[in-house]
Amino acid sequence: MKGPAAQRAAAHFAGRLATGLVEVADLTARPEALQRGWWAVVATFEGAITGYRFADVRPAALPPARVPWVRPGRWTSSMSRQDYVDGVLRIREHIAAGTVYQVNLCRLLTAELPAGADPLALAHRLGEENPAPYQGFLHTGTDWVVTASPELFLRRTGDTVLSGPVKGTAAPGEPFSAKDFPENIMITDLVRNDLGRVARPGGVRVTSLLRREDHPGLQHLVSDVQAELRRGTGWDDLLAATFPPGSVSGAPKHTALQIIRELERVPRGPYCGAIGWVDGDRGTAELAVGIRTFFSTDDGRRVHFGTGAGITYPSDPDAEWRETELKASRLIAAASGVGGSAASAGVLSA
Repeated sequence: MKGPAAQRAAAHFAGRLATGLVEVADLTARPEALQRGWWAVVATFEGAITGYRFADVRPAALPPARVPWVRPGRWTSSMSRQDYVDGVLRIREHIAAGTVYQVNLCRLLTAELPAGADPLALAHRLGEENPAPYQGFLHTGTDWVVTASPELFLRRTGDTVLSGPVKGTAAPGEPFSAKDFPENIMITDLVRNDLGRVARPGGVRVTSLLRREDHPGLQHLVSDVQAELRRGTGWDDLLAATFPPGSVSGAPKHTALQIIRELERVPRGPYCGAIGWVDGDRGTAELAVGIRTFFSTDDGRRVHFGTGAGITYPSDPDAEWRETELKASRLIAAASGVGGSAASAGVLSA
């Protein structure tokens, strides 16, 4: 590929810098493309999966930004507090009726960006202020994704796959709520079942359950599920069995997705999708769940950030709203160039 957009395109994941964009592929139509070459991959929650194949991939630090990060305009939310509370109550009605056990309810924060804002500067800022296990950067040539995800969706080495669902959030030093532990177990079982659809008989194991992990500004409960895939399992089969990630959809997944479409007002896009890389030549890959993630639209003129919470029957609507604020506050403040929480700094609209 040639032209200014291709020259701007780059990716940085797991300590490797990728440049020289040579192909963009719709992987929902061509999953077999992942069998060769190194790809940066972005999957939207709605199911559009796009791959960007780069020719030059080498160990390297994140490149320096061309210009300092520019503070976005005021952030607005796709759901007001009352909208969100009403959504939680509606989900509890679904649970009481027996149609679903858990649903992840999310909202999208959006702000305007001035022309020329360099997402590399945002990636550096997040690396300094909110380091995460699955930090990543992708510029497609027109729009971009910057992630500080704490959650592993799929790590693949040959026919071995590991997933690390995150469910349960609390402020540092605070106890997890009574609902967090059963909710994590529920979603871990959902992931185990998803992977079981493409695993060898007896090939799925929960290798860690309810592990506590500390992250900047919060703590999580994390579990690990490992699977040995049936021989010949391709990416089309694996993604069809596991996507979208269970931790950001709900259980049963099909019904939870119907309720999400009913209650959420805008598409999530890369938020709650998957972001990462696939090395088809080596048979390795690492895709993170697209949480704690900024992404642009309109050729970089609008920036978005999603936040949400898992709703079960014991959920308190106000507490779930506060959880969405806890998850967003530190990163929105960092992206807005202010200290402390985003709410106290006045960068969020009511």
